[in-house]
Amino acid sequence: MSVMLNSTPSGPLDLLISNSSSTLTGGTVVVKDSFTNALTKNIVAMLVWLTLSIINSSMVHTFLRHSLFYENPRYIMFICMVINDALQLSLVTALYVVSYIFRKIHASVCCFLIMTAVLTTRSTPLILAGMALERYLSICFPLHYSQMCTVPRTFLLIGVIYILTFTPPLTDLLITIVYEPRSVSHRTIFCDHPFLFRHRSIYYKNCVFDGVYLSFVALTLLYTYCKIMLTARAASTGLASVNRARNTVLLHGVQLLLCMLAFVVPSLQAALISLFPRFSLEIRYIFFLVVYIIPRFLSPVIYGFRDELFRKYWTRYLLCGSRLAIRVRPMLQKVNL
Repeated sequence: MSVMLNSTPSGPLDLLISNSSSTLTGGTVVVKDSFTNALTKNIVAMLVWLTLSIINSSMVHTFLRHSLFYENPRYIMFICMVINDALQLSLVTALYVVSYIFRKIHASVCCFLIMTAVLTTRSTPLILAGMALERYLSICFPLHYSQMCTVPRTFLLIGVIYILTFTPPLTDLLITIVYEPRSVSHRTIFCDHPFLFRHRSIYYKNCVFDGVYLSFVALTLLYTYCKIMLTARAASTGLASVNRARNTVLLHGVQLLLCMLAFVVPSLQAALISLFPRFSLEIRYIFFLVVYIIPRFLSPVIYGFRDELFRKYWTRYLLCGSRLAIRVRPMLQKVNL
């Protein structure tokens, strides 16, 4: 007995098929979530989204309140990744919840959600590569850093990243319009990439693109890490800053591996579901948390807590409310007396 899988090979968003039921071949066995399980899963997903949204919004607010951050290419790249991750988390959480509430939605609405989710998913590794290059230039070329890394060039790099990552979903849409002109605007579907973009060529095109650009990002991180390591060994002063840069690039590598799970795990998920079909919903939910939720925690850790300058202003913003409360209490006591 095997699980009924998509006819189209798995895409990066295939993990989002965590709907409330899963039918096995032959129609003899149906795996359904109980109301309690479905409610618990959605509450957990929403609580995680809310927690990370509060953290991300506090970081964006801290960034915008102080000009020293938005005049620094390093923090511009960082806040771009925070906003990108926040948008991605909101989209995948919305898609997850929608899969429980609505069995099918209009294809045009699904198309917008899927294309934006794919854009933000593929942007993160390239942003990580840009941040690693910035650390490499600051450590290995400190005298030329201010000329090489400027704010206009940083915004230009961010624009190039989003143009590159928008190209694959745009070509997915164009291929679908050419071969299935009515599929995007006249259907109601279960919102998932393989159901929306069904042409076989889309899968092979995305495989080539993902392989090339993920290899480029991995090589960039490896090169920058090795160069910073060599600089750390040769440096006689400033070892602390060099070591911090090396550890930051290393954490970027860990984050990249977690991001790459979105492109590798669907095949593993399909294999596990075929072995344990009755636990298909639990398997999909676990992979959803591991691939799309856990990597979103790393951005606050890498810069929010590890970066001394940002941590100083961020904690000041977070503690601002409690400090105001402490100042008000003595004044109220004096009035009462």
